Amino acid sequence: MNNPKQKLAQLRKSIAPFEQSDVKSSIKQIVNTIPPFFILWFLAYQSLSVSIWLTFALATIAAGFVVRIFIIFHDCCHGSFFKNKKANSLLGTITGIITMFPYEKWKREHSIHHATSGNLDKRGTGDVWIMTVDEYVSASFKERWSYRLYRNPLVMFGLGPIYLFFITNRFNRKDARKKERWNTYLINISIVAIVALLIFIIGWQAFLIIQAPILFVAGALGIWLFYVQHQFEDSYFEDEQDWDYVKAAIDGSSYYKLPKVLQWVTGNIGFHHVHHLSPRVPNYNLEKVHESTPPLQQATTITVGSSLQSIRFRLYDQNSRTFVSFKQVKHLLAKPTSNVSLKPRQTSLQEK
Repeated sequence: MNNPKQKLAQLRKSIAPFEQSDVKSSIKQIVNTIPPFFILWFLAYQSLSVSIWLTFALATIAAGFVVRIFIIFHDCCHGSFFKNKKANSLLGTITGIITMFPYEKWKREHSIHHATSGNLDKRGTGDVWIMTVDEYVSASFKERWSYRLYRNPLVMFGLGPIYLFFITNRFNRKDARKKERWNTYLINISIVAIVALLIFIIGWQAFLIIQAPILFVAGALGIWLFYVQHQFEDSYFEDEQDWDYVKAAIDGSSYYKLPKVLQWVTGNIGFHHVHHLSPRVPNYNLEKVHESTPPLQQATTITVGSSLQSIRFRLYDQNSRTFVSFKQVKHLLAKPTSNVSLKPRQTSLQEK
């Protein structure tokens, strides 16, 4: 199966039976995800009279459910949670209000991410900012400083959630279509109305004590999941002329092997290679696809422990096809060169 089209056709044939959503499974996931979040929010409020630490603990658990609600939102954006398009749009908008994500806007940006993931010539929409070694070496001091600041863990996972929820998600792109604009307006107005109502009922202090840690923890976890599943040492990146969809999915997206509890909370998104190969597979079928399709089991597997190493992966070296740290390229800044390679070129899984 050396022909990329043949590989894709065979894999799609294997995956096709799992691409159909199941109404019972979808409803079950809604019931065991959304109501528990509201119950935990209420319990967090009630716990304020007992202990603020108990409130923070309940808020942290609630944040996990926000991540799970986001996975439902995410599936709706792909049209995979329900068979009916209107049902996906309705639930996507509702879960967008809960998670503070604009449904139509994010759906468009995320579809671009899927169509360009691993393509070095089409970076910039719906993905994490990545510079190659050559780009970094030839960049100005200001550009390098901006990039280093962006990739700093305290900024990415600390300030990142604040920037995401209150800036990026609240404004439409300049060329947004009418439907996208009005959906963002609807979600923004709904969020303001709900926040105003809650503040009126319980007060702004109580609201912030509960909602702030929920948003921060959920946002940091979400950014981490997205970051780590495309930022592992030998991840796949190619120029447009050499880019391949199947390789980008299997070699460019990891299998994040999480403990069962975390796998449940994150809606099986750890099977990210399966999701990128076929976004039409509902989250509750991703594990089934992985287990029943041997080629997909060759994807890079990372664990909670090994994933922590990705924090030091800052730049992509095109020649060695690996991520490297800033420290590894420091000596190159004094004498910039083109096509710099720090390590011997490695062979990807799909080339073996």
